[in-house]
Order: sequence, then C-alpha cells, then structure tokens
Amino acid sequence: MTPVSRGPRANQRGITLFGLMFWALIVGFTGYVLVRAVPTVNEYLTIKRAVEKVAASQPATVADARTAFDRQKEVEYSITSIDSKDLEITKENDKVVIAFAYDKEVPLLGPVYLLLKYEGRAKAP
Repeated sequence: MTPVSRGPRANQRGITLFGLMFWALIVGFTGYVLVRAVPTVNEYLTIKRAVEKVAASQPATVADARTAFDRQKEVEYSITSIDSKDLEITKENDKVVIAFAYDKEVPLLGPVYLLLKYEGRAKAP
C-alpha cells in the first residue's frame, strides 16, 4: 500500500513573505519608539536622583532647595525638561519632601507624537 499524497505543498512549513514583512514592520516600529523614548527615561531617572540628593541634604528653605537643584542641574547636562521653579517643595514631619511632574512629547512621524508623563517624589531620610 502506498501513502496518500496530498500534493506538493502538503509538507511545507515556514513563514510567507507577507508574514515576514509584517513582523519586520512591527519589530522595526517598536525599536524606533524605544530608541526615541529611552533617553527621556534616562532623563527622568537623572532628575529623580538629583531631587533625592537635594532632599537628603535637608535644605533650610525653599530657596535653598531650588538653588541646590540648580547646582545639580548644572552638573547633570541631561536635565532639560524641568527647572527648579517646577519643583513642589513641602515639609512632612519636619522632613523636606520634593515632588515634581512633567510631560515629555517625543516626535515620532510628522504630526504624530508620543506623550510621556513623568512624576516623582523624594523624601529626606
């Protein structure tokens, strides 16, 4: 008895050219968005470290806290999205608390932007 043949394509496996192009487009676009967005995440982490450092120094006044942040900003060249006037400085249980929030628009293609909202808070130890 001979095996039943279903035709020449019965045992073929793999991906079509259309499928390959589809996945290449998805992976490429995701990589493009990541390349555009990762620097903003790095800037956020730098701002958070700077704010934590200022809060840990326990500034006596709000003006001292803003001045200390401005000094940190001069050292950290990557901080461009926020200024010392954007910081919200309060005291909780005699400890300085510095909060910040900002939006970052990342241009993708023409009129299409990716809006990232960042916020953070640092409390003195």
